[in-house]
Amino acid sequence: MRALPRENRLDELFPEGRKNFDYAYPEKPGADFADTFFLTVDGILHWIQTAGLTPLRKGAVKRALEWIIEHQDADGVWGGIQPPWVYSLMAIYCEGYAVDHPVLAAGLGALDDPRWRVDVGDATWIQASTSPVWDTLLVLLAYDDCGLNDAKAEEVEKAVDWLLAQQVLSTGDWAVKCPNLEPGGWAFEYKNKFYPDTDDTAVALIVLSQFRDDPKWKAKGIDQAIERGVNWLFGMQCKGGGWGAFDKDNDKSYLTRIPFCDFGEALDPPSVDVTAHIIEALGKLGFRMDHPNVKRAMDYLKKEQEADGSWFGRWGVNYIYGTGAVLPALEAIGEDMSLAYVTRACDWLIAHQQEDSGWGESCASYMDPKMAGRGPVTASQTAWALMGLVAANRASDKDAIDKGVAFLMERQKDGTWEEPEYTGTGFPGYGVGATIKLGDPLLAERLKQGPELSRAFMINYNLYRHYFPLMAMGRVRKAMNG
Repeated sequence: MRALPRENRLDELFPEGRKNFDYAYPEKPGADFADTFFLTVDGILHWIQTAGLTPLRKGAVKRALEWIIEHQDADGVWGGIQPPWVYSLMAIYCEGYAVDHPVLAAGLGALDDPRWRVDVGDATWIQASTSPVWDTLLVLLAYDDCGLNDAKAEEVEKAVDWLLAQQVLSTGDWAVKCPNLEPGGWAFEYKNKFYPDTDDTAVALIVLSQFRDDPKWKAKGIDQAIERGVNWLFGMQCKGGGWGAFDKDNDKSYLTRIPFCDFGEALDPPSVDVTAHIIEALGKLGFRMDHPNVKRAMDYLKKEQEADGSWFGRWGVNYIYGTGAVLPALEAIGEDMSLAYVTRACDWLIAHQQEDSGWGESCASYMDPKMAGRGPVTASQTAWALMGLVAANRASDKDAIDKGVAFLMERQKDGTWEEPEYTGTGFPGYGVGATIKLGDPLLAERLKQGPELSRAFMINYNLYRHYFPLMAMGRVRKAMNG
């Protein structure tokens, strides 16, 4: 703890005085037996702790510290993101570790790594996360869509070599649910061997599928890397047919009721966008809808389609992202793009093209049903919509696609696009760890928050504005040229 000077203690947050403030855990709306049970147990445990009756505490702390130390990554960070990194440093220091201890020193030293640290004037910012694998993958896809692989051969070769080296070949926490599954995924960040994710793995496979027939890459083990990645994804498929990002069948809602889990995002349920990327990867690798894993995933996608024809986006904002991910996946896996459910998705995209011919959606769509598909127009969201429509290949959409491309061309500035909006999703703020359908009449009562997303964590990916428009325009050009 670091005591603040009395004049800097923000006493205005306690208008009736700190001593009169009720620090009890607030009652949840619609609390049920599970909530009452956990709060009761929590109260008993606090009473026992206050009374000093904690014979197991020393051992429990030792086990927790061992777990933290074991999970430190090679670059000194934990989990490849800022919160567990900072809190792990705090925990270790509070338990008596010296600042020159190798574990603590490595974690503190990473704060000066230019990959994480950003200095702006007198201020220093530590990024919440970094996305080198994700960005490299999507840049390579943009190169392919724009026919630049040959023109950028040296850059492409260096990038693919680097990606092959990033495949995680050691077991992580996912192995708790899948103890007999061989590793083979890719992570999001520079070093994060414990938490590879299915989304990066899917896009890695899409990228590698371009090079698998090249003898040069065969000699470098590309077939083995693809096989490991596919097998890992099959093993991580959830029982409902979809895929979560980091874990398998991590959807037990009671976990969100534990009092110290007050952020609520303890689950990793399957999501449409991740599942769509995996289906697209499998399609690029030659799998078709009669494969058992693909069939289960397709059933999941159809079940999750919204009544208006769109799909929800868990890791990008929001229905434009979800719908823009599903349509290319359906095309890649060999779906009949004239089917009614595909048509409804395309019609939804067309209906949400704005007057200036672009597409945009606000983060508020996670809380306000009326904001679905609506918001300031952005380059990345326009690109997602265009890629969805191009995949469907409907003649009736040609005018909308032409206007969307014209919008991107007109808005391009110094080779790129301005996009201050947040189009990436971290945790949308549900507070319950899983999607709540916006048509749910109890939405407001369950969430107790509006579209201000006060409990959310949203992301502005600085490269989205660059490579997604390139991908979209490249695909439109390919479609025009037959």
